[in-house]
Amino acid sequence: MEVDAVEATGQKSASIQTIRRLPAYLVLLRKVLHGGRDVVSSATIGSMLQLDAIQVRKDLAVTGIEGKPKVGYMVTELIEAIENFLGWDNTKEAFIAGVGNLGRAIIGYPGFAKHGVRIIAAFDDDKQIIGKDASGLEVLPIGKLSELAERMHVRIGIIAAPADAAQSIADSMVEGGIRAIWNFAPVKLTVPTTVIVQDEDLAQGLAVLSYKLGQISKEVGV
Repeated sequence: MEVDAVEATGQKSASIQTIRRLPAYLVLLRKVLHGGRDVVSSATIGSMLQLDAIQVRKDLAVTGIEGKPKVGYMVTELIEAIENFLGWDNTKEAFIAGVGNLGRAIIGYPGFAKHGVRIIAAFDDDKQIIGKDASGLEVLPIGKLSELAERMHVRIGIIAAPADAAQSIADSMVEGGIRAIWNFAPVKLTVPTTVIVQDEDLAQGLAVLSYKLGQISKEVGV
């Protein structure tokens, strides 16, 4: 059973699980379009993503687009609808705090532009890093984050700093008017209810992967 539904103004509510699947639909649809196809069915999408066709139709219905019986979905129309639903058709500027190995990898990732996010400033508290270049961005002192966020009306913040620094960074982001935080630090942040936090705990993902690998190894006798 899928829970944790969210709702945007003028849009249908969607479960977190549905929202997590939408980017996969988008990638597939772009491949289909580049392959020269203008129409695709829910059965075809489901087969390619190993999903039930009924689930595909339920997921895509949140965008307001419905396929035509015995025909399917217009690919271009569906791509635009998903991008609009996710807000990826409107580029949003973001700040990142923490310019270590992970932070630099995030800054240098070219895919964010396709998803409507552009990192425009990077911050750190390490004097040996401040002033240096990180994929075209000058690393700024962490003390300037709040002031610049407020002045530049930035609403998205990314935390790629160690756990012991994450809460103070989040406080600075909130003070500067940031309303959505993508948190890569392995710590639970305390923020006002008006601020959205998306945690990405890499250790949790690795733990699940290691456990599943162990289970498979036992089954095959490796």
